[in-house]
Amino acid sequence: MTTVPLPTSAAGDWTPDSWRSRPAVQQPEWPDAAALADSLGEIRAMPPLVFAGEARSLREQLEAAGEGRAFLLVAGDCAESFEAFSADAIRDKLKVILQMSVVLTYGSGVPTIKVGRMAGQFSKPRSSPVEVRDGVELPSFRGDTVNDFAFEAAARRPDPRRLVRAYHQSAATLNLVRAFTKGGFADLTRVHAWNQEFVAATPEGQRYETLAGEIERALRFMEACGIDLHAELQMHQVDFWVAHEALLLEYEEALTRRDSLSGDWYDCSAHMLWIGERTRQLDGAHVEFLAGVHNPVGVKLGAEVGPDDVVGLCQALNPTREPGRLVLFTRMGADRVGEALPPLIRAVQAANHPVVWACDPMHANTFSHASGYKTRRFDDIMRELHGFFAVCEAADVRPGGVHVELTGENVTECLGGSDSVLDHHLEERYETMCDPRLNAFQSLDLAFEVAALLQR
Repeated sequence: MTTVPLPTSAAGDWTPDSWRSRPAVQQPEWPDAAALADSLGEIRAMPPLVFAGEARSLREQLEAAGEGRAFLLVAGDCAESFEAFSADAIRDKLKVILQMSVVLTYGSGVPTIKVGRMAGQFSKPRSSPVEVRDGVELPSFRGDTVNDFAFEAAARRPDPRRLVRAYHQSAATLNLVRAFTKGGFADLTRVHAWNQEFVAATPEGQRYETLAGEIERALRFMEACGIDLHAELQMHQVDFWVAHEALLLEYEEALTRRDSLSGDWYDCSAHMLWIGERTRQLDGAHVEFLAGVHNPVGVKLGAEVGPDDVVGLCQALNPTREPGRLVLFTRMGADRVGEALPPLIRAVQAANHPVVWACDPMHANTFSHASGYKTRRFDDIMRELHGFFAVCEAADVRPGGVHVELTGENVTECLGGSDSVLDHHLEERYETMCDPRLNAFQSLDLAFEVAALLQR
């Protein structure tokens, strides 16, 4: 039997560059080593994007999710874009996430932990290092942090200055998100104002309006009972966290800082980081890196992963079994979750590892449409969610969260939903650079359905 080396964090000698001693997959081939060193040096000299205390606060909230006292919502773009960056786009995406969280919290009776897949989600793993079109072979598009989406030789050349631009765009995004969530935009008394015009005109938008009316009546009742809502801070602002896949390890290393209070290492590029399905090798660089930082960590698990590998990942990433440290995101497909997930839950339970079980119902339900567009069916997304909840119920574990790709724009990238995106609609507003996303209608559809599942 092959022995998998433990992360160096287990021996207490982990450093931010320890990952360099392990095989690292999905890393770009930077053509100019000196330019890369300059860009990384510039990022190392920059302030952290998030702070260790914030990551610790999220970890405490995730502990509650693992015990069924909260529910995790991770939502945002498949891959952020340099070109589609604007205050309006950030506001509209945040608005949808806030709407979803209101539906989930009101329906389930527990707080919703709001995590945006933003301010750092620029890079994407690829199944092939090259892309071929009409006989022309070029490097694959790896996200705006690495190269450009345009199918041209110059555009597809990895450029390390993009890492610096990603840092600055992440900082600007976080600045605006903090202003929105702490400056009155997220005030619960303004739930009607969160409704976008195109959502208000749909059946799901009207359903949200009904729920918003119920909340307003409840708030008026509380005021009539003498409760000073203006003095309750949680009524007027929300905690909002950010997360992304820790794919480009050189960038993550450059933003890793030692906390002055605890002496622990934190990856200050985001509050939570996750390891993808393609990079979760037990002896790999990504597991080595995230084993040493004290942020909450997620791992994506596909249908082919075995129970021993999952327990091994739990041991490597959370050997001291600290609640709130580890989230396991299952992404198995609507047709496979029922058979693939139960043995994993049993193995983790037997090993007594505290984890948050969450469902990513989108990635394993992607297919190529006859039109050439990559898409997902809303019904398949919901079937996987129902299957996930059923497995959790049978195993007597708490379904702790959901992870979805969405946008605040009225795109037509996923088929179905109450807004009835049909096959011939795909070409009308297909704007994603990588994977298809839910639009605002479909996002609310999903939130209401998950709230109903939680009520059961």
